[in-house]
Parts: sequence; structure tokens; C-alpha cells
Amino acid sequence: MRRRSLLLTVPAGLVTLAACGGNDKPDSDSTGESASPSAPSTPSAAPSPRIVSGPLPAITAGTKFGEKPTVAKGSGDPSKDLAVKTVIAGGGRTVAENDYLQAHYLGQIWDTGKVFDNSYDRRTPLLIQLSQGQIIDGWRYALTGRKAGSRVEFSVPPAWGYGTQGNAQVGIKGTDTLVFVVDVLDTFNSKSSAKGKKVPQNDAALPKVGTNTDGKAPSVEVPKKAAPTKLVATYVIEGDGEEVAADNTVLVQYKGLVWDTGKEFDSTYARGMLTSFSLQQVVKGWSQGLTGKKVGSRVLIVIPPALGYGDNPPPNSGIPKGATLVFTVDLLAKM
Repeated sequence: MRRRSLLLTVPAGLVTLAACGGNDKPDSDSTGESASPSAPSTPSAAPSPRIVSGPLPAITAGTKFGEKPTVAKGSGDPSKDLAVKTVIAGGGRTVAENDYLQAHYLGQIWDTGKVFDNSYDRRTPLLIQLSQGQIIDGWRYALTGRKAGSRVEFSVPPAWGYGTQGNAQVGIKGTDTLVFVVDVLDTFNSKSSAKGKKVPQNDAALPKVGTNTDGKAPSVEVPKKAAPTKLVATYVIEGDGEEVAADNTVLVQYKGLVWDTGKEFDSTYARGMLTSFSLQQVVKGWSQGLTGKKVGSRVLIVIPPALGYGDNPPPNSGIPKGATLVFTVDLLAKM
């Protein structure tokens, strides 16, 4: 069984990570509910769809990458297959299934042209894993193989969307074909790393962290000294992205060690899987340590017991009571 990330815990016990597709802010074109393409409660049992090139409605305004598009109503009957078109071809990394995708998008209903959701008005791109059970199948099949920097338009029949139950919350019926325009900003996988300038590590009282950016776990050398009594959060590699806010959801690579023993107790590298979580759902040392740090960075965090797990570490975690914890964190993306 794959071990659950220890980061999704607080001293009182486990916290379930919320789906990262929602947003409390309504957008001006929707019903006031956010309908990000998270997977429906009843997953599709349909086989893999046949992908065709059309028909697809015209994009009549907002035609540049990153601009909010205006899309015409569908004309005639939509395809019963998954119709996909790369409107703008990007030159970034190729999207693979199970990657984390960062994208802006607009979704509307084929025959009415009603926009049920868009991320452009929220000014916050979606950050979601492109895997079964996390996102509707139409997105998985339409976007796998596309490149970051691309704009992709596609239509999704009910079988690869929300199924026969639809999504009544935002006015999607079980017979509706959906049209999406997606600007693929970036894609991340288990080999993703920090990128930026290396920062000198001159404090002999702090752990030394490796600066490799090849997707492999960086080394961490914990000094044989007394642990700091206050939170430490310092750059190892300083990225040039936006600063993280206290209420953001972040996508990270990390590994954690116990200061006193140097023993590793958790690692996304070992699991071969990135982790995405809200900074409001993790131990205080993580939320305080990453708030204000720039996307793209590698951050050393040393967490004293009072801001970590104190005397209540998760069962079978390998973390002793009263432990000071050391983390190296690659801050890949935020929303």
C-alpha cells in the first residue's frame, strides 16, 4: 500500500486534502458556483474514447494564449467522440497522464453556449493531477500528449464528462456535451525540481542541502549540533516565481528527516509522486515556513516541536515525540 503523505497531518490527527479545483470566488460568466473539471462522484466506466478533430465552435475573441476566450455556440450536433484541436502549439514539456497540470480554462455547454466556469476571471489557474478519479476523463484524454504553452479546444460528450447525472449545481444536464478551451501553463511530474539561483549555505549550525536539479532527492547533512529552538526557513535555491500566500495550495517535492538521528521518515522522491496541499492543512512549521517564499525555489525548513508534531506524532511515522524536523522542499507551483 502506498504510504500517505505525512504532511497532510496536524498533531490532532489526519486531515483529508480537499480537491484543489474549487474556488470560493464566483466568476462573472457562471452561476456563482465553480465547476472545475474534477472527477464526478461516479467515475465513468466507458472505454477509451476515439479522438477526432471536430467539429468545434469558433473562438471569436480572446484568441491569444492566456487571454480569456469567447467561444461561439456549437452548430449542429456535437461529435459523439472526443473532438480535440490544438489551437496554439506550445513548445514546453509534453503532458503525460498522472502529471500535475497548471492551466487556465473556460468551459461552456455546446448547444446553449452558456459558460459554466472559467479560471481567467478568478486570475488563479487550476492546479490538478491529470489522473483517473481526479479529473473528468475528457480532460485526461484530450490533454495527454499536448505541450506546455499550448491552447487546446475540445468537446466532451457526457460519457467522458459528468456522465448521465450531469452537474446540477452549475446547470450541466446528463445529456450536455461540454466545450473547453484550456491554456496549458505548465506540467509537472516526479522528476520536476526547483529552478533558480543557488544561495550560499554558510551557517554551520544548519543542515546543508544538495543543489542538484535532476529530479533526484537532494542530500541533506544534519550537523551534530543542538537543534534550533525557533523555525528556520531559508532558500537553498531561490526561484523567480510569485510568492506563496498563507492560503495557497502548493505543489511540492520534499523529504523530511529527524534532526537528532538524521533518519528520513517521508519523501515524495521515494514514493515517486508529487504532493499537492493547502497550506491551511499542514503543520504550522510548513505553513509559516513556505509563506512568502517564491515558486521555483528549494527551501530548507527546520521545524521545532511546537510548530511540528510535538508530543503527538502520527502513528508509525518514524517521528519520535518532541522531535525537531528537517525538510528540503522544492516549491513547484501554487494556486
